[in-house]
Amino acid sequence: MRPSTILVSSLAVFGARAAPAQPKIDLDNIKNPASAVNSLTEYFNLVAAKTEIAKVQPTAQLCDISKSQMPSVDGLLPPPSANLTVKHVAIGRGTQNYTCDTSKPDAPPVATGALATLFNASYIACVSQDLLQKVPNMAVNFNFDAAAAGPGPLGPMTLDVSGHHYFLDTTTPFFNLDTPALDIGTVPCAKNSSIAAPSSSASGPDGQAAVPWLKLTAKNGTTGSIREVYRINTAGGSAPATCQGQPANIQVQYSAVYWFWGSN
Repeated sequence: MRPSTILVSSLAVFGARAAPAQPKIDLDNIKNPASAVNSLTEYFNLVAAKTEIAKVQPTAQLCDISKSQMPSVDGLLPPPSANLTVKHVAIGRGTQNYTCDTSKPDAPPVATGALATLFNASYIACVSQDLLQKVPNMAVNFNFDAAAAGPGPLGPMTLDVSGHHYFLDTTTPFFNLDTPALDIGTVPCAKNSSIAAPSSSASGPDGQAAVPWLKLTAKNGTTGSIREVYRINTAGGSAPATCQGQPANIQVQYSAVYWFWGSN
């Protein structure tokens, strides 16, 4: 198979594909449907452009994830530590979770963690950074249940599930990448740094703003080589301003790109 054909075939996973049960987007229940449609349009326009380029491109580099360039976080988050390389890139899709004391409607919700499925986006990171950054904006608008037995496609994309993200306690995010598809370890983390998401970041289907960008560092108990994790290109996930009118437990839809850096 010619390299250009390889790239076209691989880009096909980014676009619409027939599947037994495709997630749906319900514009009637999205607070800002125009923004959701714009995010989808940008995504599909990029898919079309990349596919057309691949058709006439004479060669295409095969993916070496260690050589992928994470978008610059200079001035936003501390850079990756020396001697670390990219080991994996994933799209996280799920919910940021909060609790409310319903007896105190003016109090802000309290963060309790997150629950997300991680989809293998390493090849996208190799071939198209601009497309990768658009995926969370698209994916957050499609119905998705991270707690379901089978998460299915990520919106119109068909990517392999590479792991799962949840919290061991309210301060310890955990990434399980020790799966049959990947098998690179498990990573309990501590927050190293945080910065508010750019104002241009996409909101979630209920209108909540994007959660902050993070740098996380591995804690004792890590298996495998992962030492640092970045959460960037976030979409949705922020809590309501107060508990007014909210239930005791709140799940806010979000998506993000996760970059996993490890030692050799």
